[in-house]
Amino acid sequence: MLAVRWVVPLLRIFLVALFGILVLFQVMSLPGQFAHMAREDPEMAYLRWPATAVTVFWVLCVQVVIVAMWRLLTMVRKDRIFSEASMRWVNVIVGAIAAGWAVLVAVFLYVGVNADDPGLPLVLFLLVVGVAVVGLLMVVMRALLRQATTLRTDMEAVI
Repeated sequence: MLAVRWVVPLLRIFLVALFGILVLFQVMSLPGQFAHMAREDPEMAYLRWPATAVTVFWVLCVQVVIVAMWRLLTMVRKDRIFSEASMRWVNVIVGAIAAGWAVLVAVFLYVGVNADDPGLPLVLFLLVVGVAVVGLLMVVMRALLRQATTLRTDMEAVI
């Protein structure tokens, strides 16, 4: 548990920094970038608001994962991670990843149908596969957490 004592606060520092940077992206960088792109390429200006909405949604999904991770870290610190309450936060993570992945697949299909260059569809396909791997890994981790929670509950009943 010594590692948890210093890893949890360090991870929280990074989560706060990441959350803050993501808010900055959501509020300033992404809308500004797509407004600039619309001015530079008027033929593609119609994509300004859909692209802004989609990217802000993806950032929101990551922010939801960060909040859920924070809650899980609190449970780790209090030695309550092996409880049904932790399953709720893991489900939130899985749901946020699934929602982001579904929108990513829609963007991949839209771009893939309309692309004249294979570069962007290939990058999007890589992201689709990568996010799918992370989501499926979380499903496996959720199953492992459920097993560990059941084992701990059973052991507490015996003792």
